[in-house]
Amino acid sequence: MRARSFLAVAGTVAALSIPAITPASAAGNVLTTGSAGGTAVAAGDVVTAPLAAGTGATLYSSATGTSGVVCAQSQFTAAIGTNPAAPGTATESVTAHTFSNCTSNVVGVLGVNSITVNNLPYQSTVASNGTVTVTAASGSTIQTTVVLRTLLGTVNCVYRVPGLTGTASNADNSITFSNQQFTKVSGSSLCFANGFFTAKYAPVTDNGAKVFVN
Repeated sequence: MRARSFLAVAGTVAALSIPAITPASAAGNVLTTGSAGGTAVAAGDVVTAPLAAGTGATLYSSATGTSGVVCAQSQFTAAIGTNPAAPGTATESVTAHTFSNCTSNVVGVLGVNSITVNNLPYQSTVASNGTVTVTAASGSTIQTTVVLRTLLGTVNCVYRVPGLTGTASNADNSITFSNQQFTKVSGSSLCFANGFFTAKYAPVTDNGAKVFVN
């Protein structure tokens, strides 16, 4: 299955494969707008990011394969929790992660009805070195449900992963998730056993202003 942006969150938000970030000077906060070391992003602000132009979100059946689900559109939304002085780690709450315009090249699958990221909100951190992590709330799990239209009718494929790790880059204000492995917990044989999620989200913005990591 190809599901670029497929989960969730990825998902995640997703991503999750972005070039390593070059930290700015130690002055300022971990997350800023305008430039590296610029205006601090305020707690409570909402940041969003679509897929990077010309890319898609994929959920493949293997890390090196091309069979699965691909989504042409995806976006995550997160609320800023804390944004300490750099170097440090900012916290966020991922409140929405959507996927649309998705297709599949899996034999026997006629189309993708929907991809839904479950169990939101997720907890997320962004470190000064560019490392992005996404985890579920205590007692929950990161989960995505893919609904396929098949020759045998509608099939629900449910995938879970303990957490996601991505990379932020100031080069294009992006967050990238690469080959994040989900495991099928329910679904027919048309649902592959593992889903490898890859997606690049850019630019990350706060009220239209690009977000930098310091």
